[in-house]
Amino acid sequence: MDKIVSFQKLYYRWWKNIDKFILALVILLFLVGLFFSLVSTSLIASDKLNTNDYLFFFKHLIFLCIGAFSIFIFSSMDRENLFKTSIIFFSASILLLLLVPLIGVEVKGSKRWIDLYLLPRFQPIELVKPFLIVLLSIILSSQRYANVYIKYLVSFLVTLSIVFLLVLQPDIGQTLLILFSWLVLIFISGISFVFLISLFIILILLFSYLILFVSKFSYIKSRIFSFFNPDTGTHNFQSDKAIESIVSGGFFGKGIGEGTLKNRVPEAHTDYIISVISEEFGIIAIILILFLFLIFIHAVFKKVNFENDDRSKLVLVGCVTLILMQVIIHVGVNIRLFPTTGMTLPFISYGGSSIVGISIISGIILNLTKRKID
Repeated sequence: MDKIVSFQKLYYRWWKNIDKFILALVILLFLVGLFFSLVSTSLIASDKLNTNDYLFFFKHLIFLCIGAFSIFIFSSMDRENLFKTSIIFFSASILLLLLVPLIGVEVKGSKRWIDLYLLPRFQPIELVKPFLIVLLSIILSSQRYANVYIKYLVSFLVTLSIVFLLVLQPDIGQTLLILFSWLVLIFISGISFVFLISLFIILILLFSYLILFVSKFSYIKSRIFSFFNPDTGTHNFQSDKAIESIVSGGFFGKGIGEGTLKNRVPEAHTDYIISVISEEFGIIAIILILFLFLIFIHAVFKKVNFENDDRSKLVLVGCVTLILMQVIIHVGVNIRLFPTTGMTLPFISYGGSSIVGISIISGIILNLTKRKID
């Protein structure tokens, strides 16, 4: 009985202090993803063919339940406990990332997943990203180092360790996302603009060397060359089909279950969900989804302006940067603005690791944007 009363008090305090507008946006985005998970796994086709093809939908629903629990846990913590707990979770997620080269599941030449009991084919980097943002923010806002460049060096070494593990997989898309987030954080923390540009140029040159001259990354070179000259390779099939689906859907789409992309392209419900939605519901649906993301990002940035704690400011900016860059990359790949990278759309795409990762990010954002006085 005491435990029930204690939980009721925790829930009441959580509900009273949470930013309900941001929470509503998070819930709405997740529900949009759940709906499109249902229609992108052939709802109408299942009925027509009298087959059971709802497996992805039910899995998505289970992942959302896990995600909802994660959001509540991370958003209800005391702020100081959040930072301490994040360091512990970061260490645990690094151990999982270290296991990928050893016991990871190989798919199409890349080892990015491990099999967990509750989450088969879990991608550890999705768990690493939110806690990495918190750790980098703690380092960059620390008063322990008199020399500011020591902070940048320590944060760079932490980021470099993640990048090294991602390069071994290899996963260049997530690598670039991690590096860009780090660059944004050190820029926000007050680094010299000239130093930042110099560092950016060095990283570009380093990645150019890896892609052009290291055989492990030859597939990335092929994708890039095929992107700029489609006649030189066969890596544009998925992107071509995606852009064809967007065009064929028009402004209002073909209707629920009438799209064909989900049956023609592997992993369409993850990496090409925007094209699937556009084909069946039209460009208008994509505009509305992107508008929701913009409202969400704007709402979080408004909270940053009223935040006095440097750690919290950096964490909020870092989390929003992760979400914004993933959206840009996902949409860019679908409209052939970028080469294929295999980036999911936050909140919307199917996938256990993606949903859990964005749920943790949402929980951290809700924690740092809630009222400070109970």
